[in-house]
Amino acid sequence: MEQADGKNINEIRNSKSRLISTATQLFAEKWYGAVSVAEICRHAGLSNGCFYRYYKTKEELFRSILEDITLKIDLALVDVKGDCAEARLRSFAEIVFNFSRDNVALIRVFREGQYRFFEYEERLKDIYITSLGEALGSPTSQAEYEFALGGLRFAAIRAAFYGIPARLDAIQEILANGLFGDMEVDDEKVFSGTPRPLSTIRASGARERLLQEGRKLLGRQGYFETNIHQITDAAGLSVGAFYTHFESKEVFYGELIGRVGSDLRHFISLNMGQGLNRCEREMRGLWLFVIYLSHDPNCYNIVREAEFVLPDAVRSYYDAFVKGYRKHPEGSGGLDETTSIEFLLGVAHYFGLEVVFNESPGNVKSRVKEIGRLLRSGLRARL
Repeated sequence: MEQADGKNINEIRNSKSRLISTATQLFAEKWYGAVSVAEICRHAGLSNGCFYRYYKTKEELFRSILEDITLKIDLALVDVKGDCAEARLRSFAEIVFNFSRDNVALIRVFREGQYRFFEYEERLKDIYITSLGEALGSPTSQAEYEFALGGLRFAAIRAAFYGIPARLDAIQEILANGLFGDMEVDDEKVFSGTPRPLSTIRASGARERLLQEGRKLLGRQGYFETNIHQITDAAGLSVGAFYTHFESKEVFYGELIGRVGSDLRHFISLNMGQGLNRCEREMRGLWLFVIYLSHDPNCYNIVREAEFVLPDAVRSYYDAFVKGYRKHPEGSGGLDETTSIEFLLGVAHYFGLEVVFNESPGNVKSRVKEIGRLLRSGLRARL
């Protein structure tokens, strides 16, 4: 039989497959920084030496898994079918939604990979844009991508991860016809005024200093790269002072996540203005989100990394936004309220992702306007 390095090729393939499947499960259950090569090998029933026969580092293995996930999604989208654009759009949405439902571990791993190595998100974005354009019969714009894939991906992921009852048929209807009917939009209301900043005055004392300095460090460096000594040094305090106020680094991080969400919601509420209809409120919320991120880009990193470190805290972060949406339920066109809210959260999430990594706030006003049009009428003009 054909041999390679003294081993049967089938045995080599089996060993490599065991490493990949074991690592995927461990990365999905924990997070990249908490999984070691030794742990992967132990769970796979293989030696550390076997691992290094195939991969130089844990990162190389992680990247190979991300490559495989991207390829699987690309192959799944080959099955988009339909004899008209609307049918193909519904087929596209069904494939994306069901892939998250049927591959929860892969999606969890990709969510972290998207954060750590953004080039994989860029690659997947290109796949989605191409496939959506083929379904619609002409190229997809950036705003169309953020509207369609933002809402669809986010709702699908939250349904798969947390059992939130987002409905595929309602998402398909939003994609085709929007949420807010033919509401008129006054762009001047949406973009008017200079937003008022949040007050920089906070309670004094050791606890507050720790939170302020920790927010800066964790936002810039990340959770694993920041230790308690760095936080206390920046605050001019002892490690003992940290443990006087916080039981652990995880508890401290959880409080920061809650504060980031509270600050963002307060900033948007403070600057929303009066007399806006439901679509204008959504558009202004996106615009204010961009402005907030321009002043505090680190807040996005804190929440994104927390998805893998403290997932329950991040669920609470988004649940607080859901409560805010439920205060203004009018204008959903009779569609399922939970699905509509999840879709809108997703548009904002992926819109923010693009801004943080790719653009300055000054370049996105036209996209907010186009997203507003899509929220009113969906992709109807393309069908």
